[in-house]
Amino acid sequence: MSLIETYRRTIKRKKEELSKLRTSKAIVVGKVPSHKKKILSAQATIGRTKSATTMGSKSREIEREEKKLADIDKKVAEIDKKIAKIEGDIISEEKKLGREVEREQKKRDTAEKKRIAANEKRMKEVSGMLDKHGKMHQETNKTLEELKNLPEKIKVLFMASNPLDAQPLRLDEEARAIQEMIRKSEHRDSVSFETRWATRALDVIQAINEEEPTIIHFSGHGSDTDEIVFQDNQGNAKFVSKEAIVQTMMSASADIKLVFFNTCFSYGQAEAVVQHVDAAIGMTTTIGDDAARVFAAQFYSAIGFGLSVKKAFEQGKAALMLEGIPEEDTPQLYVKDEINPNELIIVKPQ
Repeated sequence: MSLIETYRRTIKRKKEELSKLRTSKAIVVGKVPSHKKKILSAQATIGRTKSATTMGSKSREIEREEKKLADIDKKVAEIDKKIAKIEGDIISEEKKLGREVEREQKKRDTAEKKRIAANEKRMKEVSGMLDKHGKMHQETNKTLEELKNLPEKIKVLFMASNPLDAQPLRLDEEARAIQEMIRKSEHRDSVSFETRWATRALDVIQAINEEEPTIIHFSGHGSDTDEIVFQDNQGNAKFVSKEAIVQTMMSASADIKLVFFNTCFSYGQAEAVVQHVDAAIGMTTTIGDDAARVFAAQFYSAIGFGLSVKKAFEQGKAALMLEGIPEEDTPQLYVKDEINPNELIIVKPQ
């Protein structure tokens, strides 16, 4: 979980504590009028009576009520002290949140500039290609040949890591949603879905060698320093660098076409691994559980219908917007320079 989410949850919890304390104080203070009324009543009785016994009884009653008022004052003072402390904590956490939001916005701005620059570069390349009809014709023929050479069946390797010392994620729901959408797709018999849970760093290479996947899907936590979070032998978080992931992809099977990083701040990893695979998807910032599930499920549904990677990516973004999840700009698609994502099809049409 990101620092922003941590700060927001802490602030929410503190405000809930503050609300409870204020309610408690109101209840305690609300008892004051009753005790004061009893004191005034006893004083009035003393003023009217000539009975020494009655006077003594009412005087003791006044002492008891005044003691209760003193106890209330003491309790209110204790509550006020707690309120002041929590109000101070909230101010401190809000300052931290503000700084973290500003820092993340700077990262997002940097990523957006890189994305725009990459898009501009791609548009120039596409414009150049449009001016060369002969080359386009050759590439079209090449694409048709590639479709013929696609495997009859592809395999998606879903690797999940949810360390004990990290914020728990609903990764099982994500896997279930993906599997369900693949099962509903037109070419469902052409897509095999394999899962690995509690993934450790070295499990990645072992799983790739065993399954020889076409698509690798990482699900779990990521850091804002281009690291992906796996688990160590004790089940706690183990941070793995972008360079290690790139080296793993370089040494892996040539059959891998796509790497999907469904983890926070993974755009740097996705951008780097396309040196060795055709395409990759990463996240420019943090991504919520619901957004990760909805986007991934629709992406694989489109892949299962034989659509291109670009079409599948855009349908995933559309699903987020249809569900009212305002995170459609978080996923980013990266491809090798020589590959057109609109022509990159992974599942062979029947």
